[in-house]
Amino acid sequence: MLGLGLARVAVRAWAQPVAAAVTASASAAFSSQAAVAAEKAAAGEAKRPVDMTDEEIMEAVVNGEVKFFDLENELEQDYERAVRIRRRIVDDQISTFVDAKDTLADLPYKGFDYSNIHGRCAENVVGYMPIPVGVAGPLLVDGTVYQVPMATTEGALIASTARGCKAITLSGGATTAITKDAMTRAPVLRLESLSEATKFVEYIERNFEEVRAQFESTSRFAKLVSIDARFAGNLVYLRFACKPGAAMGMNMTGKGVEKALAHLSENAPFDFDVMALSGNVCTDKKFAAINWVEGRGKSVSADAVIKGDVVRTLLKSSVKSMAYVNYCKNLVGSAVAGSIGGQNAHASNIVTAAFIAAGQDPAQNVESSACLVTMEDINDGQDLYVSVNMPSIEVGTIGGGTTLPAQSACLKMMGVHGSGEDGNNAQRLASIVAATVMAGELSLCAALSSGHLMSGHMKLNRGPGRRDHDRLAGVAEKANL
Repeated sequence: MLGLGLARVAVRAWAQPVAAAVTASASAAFSSQAAVAAEKAAAGEAKRPVDMTDEEIMEAVVNGEVKFFDLENELEQDYERAVRIRRRIVDDQISTFVDAKDTLADLPYKGFDYSNIHGRCAENVVGYMPIPVGVAGPLLVDGTVYQVPMATTEGALIASTARGCKAITLSGGATTAITKDAMTRAPVLRLESLSEATKFVEYIERNFEEVRAQFESTSRFAKLVSIDARFAGNLVYLRFACKPGAAMGMNMTGKGVEKALAHLSENAPFDFDVMALSGNVCTDKKFAAINWVEGRGKSVSADAVIKGDVVRTLLKSSVKSMAYVNYCKNLVGSAVAGSIGGQNAHASNIVTAAFIAAGQDPAQNVESSACLVTMEDINDGQDLYVSVNMPSIEVGTIGGGTTLPAQSACLKMMGVHGSGEDGNNAQRLASIVAATVMAGELSLCAALSSGHLMSGHMKLNRGPGRRDHDRLAGVAEKANL
C-alpha cells in the first residue's frame, strides 16, 4: 500500500506541471483564434472550407475557424474527404504524445458510404471497423430454416453454435413463443409529498385513455400498453410500456412519454417537476431485476427435444450428463453466485454476435442476454428436453443500424429485413436470437460435460499456421462442425 501511495504522489507530481503546460498552451491558442480569423477576413483571405486544401482545413480546425465535428457539413457532404482530414488531425495530435506516425494506417476508411451514418449512427468518424461475419446453421425455428449471421472475433464461437443449430434441426427444430412485447421508458417526477404522488398516479389511472391518446399521437406505430408506477417518497417513476411494431422502440417510446408528460403538466391538477426522462426504472443498458421480472422488449421462450442419438453422435455427450451439467452450472452455480438472469452458460456470446451482425445496439446485450436455461432427460432418459427463457430481448428490424447496407444484408439473409408484410419481423428476429442462444447453450454444455471445451478452443482459437489448416479441417469435419 505504501508503494502504491508513493506511486500516486509521483504521478500527481508529474501530471500537475504537464496539465498546467497543456492548459497554458490551449489558452494561448484560443486567445489568438479570434485575431487570426479577423486578420484573414480583413485581408479578404477568407475562403469556404470546400475551396481549401486539406492542409488549410487542418489549420482552420486548429485555429477554431472550422469545427472538427462538423467537417462533413463544412465540406458540403464530401464525406470521405472529411474523414481523411479528421484522421490526419487525430494522427498529428497523437504523435505529440506517442512516438509514432500513421497510427490509424491499419484502420480502413476508403470505399465506405458515409452518407448512411452521417447524422444517424456515429460522429467524429475516422474510419470503420471490419469484423468477421460467419453463419451458424442450418437452424430450424418454427418451421423455417435459417442461417444466422454472427459478427465476432472469438474463435470457436460460431463453430460451436453451428453444431448446436445442427443438433436442433436434426431433432425436428425449435419452437418459440413471444409472451410479451413492449419497450419501456420510465421518467422520474418529483411532487410535493408522497401523498401528492399517490394521488397523481390515481389521476393518471382514471385518465389513462386520455394519456394514451396523447402518447400514441406521436407515432402511427406506437401502442401504449400500460403505465406502471414505482414510488420513492415524493419521487414517482412512471414506467410507460409501448408496443413498438418493427422498431426496437426506444426513441418511439421516449417521444410518446414527452408528449404525455406535457399533456399532464397542462391538464392534471398537480404540480410536478420532470427530473429526468429516464429514471433508470426503464431499465436500459444496465442489469435490473425489473427487466427480469416484468420484461422489456420481447419476452421470448424457446424449446426443443434433442434426440438421444444426436446427443451421442453429434454433441459427443450423453443426455444425463448434459442435464446434470446444466443443473450444477447454470442453475445451482448461478444461485451460489447470487445471479439474476444469469442462469445460462454464455447467452451473451450469441446475443452480442447476432446483434452486431444485424445492426442492433450491442450495448443492449446487458439486458437482452438475461436467460434461464433448463435441461432434463425425457422419454425414459432417451432424449434431452431443453429450453431458454429470455424476458428482455431488445431488437428491431427498422431504424438505427439496420439501415446500413451490411447489416441490412444480414437481416435479409434471415428474411426479417424491414417491418414485414404483417409487421412482425422484429418478433421473428427475437425468436431467431433465442433459438440460436439455445443452440449455443447445447453445444457448450455438451463440451463441458465431455471435457472437450479447452481442446476445441485450442484447436479453433489459437490462429494455426497454414500447415495446420488441413489437419484442423479434418478435426472439424469429424466433429461435424
